[in-house]
Order: sequence, then structure tokens, then C-alpha cells
Amino acid sequence: MTSNDHRIDARDWSLLAVLSVLWGGSFFFVGVVIRELPPLTVVLLRVALAALILLPVLWAYRTGFPRGLMGWRPFFVIALLNNVLPFSLMVTGQTYISSGLASVVNATTPLFTVLVMAAAGDERLHARRVAGVVIGLIGVAILHVQHLGFSSGQGFGILLCLAAAFSYGLSALYARRRLSNSPPLATATFQMLASTVMMIVIAGVFERPWQLPMPDTVTWLALFGLAALSTALAYIVFFQILRRSGSTNVMLVTLLIPVTAILLGWLVLGESISLAEIVGALVIGSALLVIDGRVFSYISGVASTPKATP
Repeated sequence: MTSNDHRIDARDWSLLAVLSVLWGGSFFFVGVVIRELPPLTVVLLRVALAALILLPVLWAYRTGFPRGLMGWRPFFVIALLNNVLPFSLMVTGQTYISSGLASVVNATTPLFTVLVMAAAGDERLHARRVAGVVIGLIGVAILHVQHLGFSSGQGFGILLCLAAAFSYGLSALYARRRLSNSPPLATATFQMLASTVMMIVIAGVFERPWQLPMPDTVTWLALFGLAALSTALAYIVFFQILRRSGSTNVMLVTLLIPVTAILLGWLVLGESISLAEIVGALVIGSALLVIDGRVFSYISGVASTPKATP
């Protein structure tokens, strides 16, 4: 059952943290892969490998496939909005801008989602949620202040990544309306299969992957990480959160991704954390509290509690 999109429980906050790690890794993996492969071929391999990984799991759970064109139609639509368009736009954008800057632009997804939901009449435009998302964007900008300088060609890359974020907002609306009752594993698998069909055509026409030289081992490892972790597993978690807490809340993960990326760099790679990154993380944390809203209810409850008289 889909919630009312206002509150997130402790379990879904934990799932959002896991999803932020899985999707945060995608920027790193893509940064490695695009050194050898063109963007559309990267997207094709990403969704095709993810589909191959998910299919045995789906068969193990004895989940049936959609029947007929009408049964597959919603999965092709969500594949277009949630994979084919945003993946292609984001990967192409990363050929013009850094992975860090791409993750900053990607963090606009919750704002687009809020606006899309309000424009479609599915959700009221709550001032608290808009304020929280804007505060979060400020926090993300502070985190990556070193990546915010613009050079030749970066403007086009940023526009591509913004278009990807908008597409994610549209996909959240469609998934809420048409796929809220579909099991997460089934939705993720069918979406990947539909994406693979479309990307075979698109990449085949524009890039002819079969004519490209064979990538090296490092590129294949990055592709496997991109497909297995940042796509197959990530979308199972994504659709689980979507069913439980709603479309706007699940997109908050894009605010968390830069924070987890910095924490992973500190824990795994021994990278130092700057003052700007600490401040940015605190600003994002306060933004999530504003969006969640429970802290205001608690403060209001404490303020309204009558004091005992002596």
C-alpha cells in the first residue's frame, strides 16, 4: 500500500540510505566506463546485464510475466521514463561534466518530483516540502562547491542532466499511478527487459556496438558493478520504498547520494572531509528533517503541553 507521501518510517529511511549508496556508485562506475564506451552502448549494457541478473531471481520466485501488449505497456512506459531517457541523458551529460557535478544536478530530482506531482494534481504543493528540497539543494551545492565552476561545454552537460532529473520526476508520477501494486522484483525485472529492447534499437542505430573494440577488464568490472549493484539491486530497493512511502519520498535519495559518496570516500579510500562537506551534510540533514515534518510536530507538542503548577 502506498502511503500519503508525507512521512517516512525508520525502515524506509534505512532503505533510502542503502539506495543512496547503490546509486551513488553509479556515478563512479559510469565515469570509468565512458572512457572506453560511447554513452548509448553503456546504457544498453547496463540494462541488459541487469535484466540477465534479475531474470533467474524472478524465475526462482515463480513470478509470471505480463500478458499481451496491454500487460507490457506500463513497463515500457516506466522503462522509457525511468531508464532509457534519464540514463542516456545522464551518461551523455557526464561526457561534458564531472561525476561530482552530475551528482549535484541529479539532486534536483526531488524538486522536479514535487512540482510534477503538484501539476498533475496528485499531491498538494506543500510549502514545507518545497522549502526542504531547496534547503537540500543548497546543502548539495555546499558539498560540491569545488565542482561548481563552469567551463566550455559544461552548460550543455548540465542541461542534459537536468532533463534526466525531470524525466525521473515524470517516472515517479507514472509509477505511483500505474505500478503501485506491482511487486518490486517484478517491476524492476520487467522494466529492465523493456529498457533492453528499446536500447538495442537506439544504440544499434546510433552507435553500432558490435563494431566497437572489446573493453578491458576494468571496464567490464565497472559495467558489472553498474548493472548488478547500481541497477538491478537498486531498483528492487527503489520500488520497495515507492510502494511503502510514495513517489516524492523515494526521490529524496538524490539528496543523500552526495553525502554517502563523501562518507564512502572517507571510510574506504581514506579521503579527508573538508569543512564545507561537513556543513553541507548538516544542511542536507536539516532539509530532510524539514521535509519529514515530525520534528515540527514534536516541537509543537512539547510547546502545547501544559506545565504542572506547584
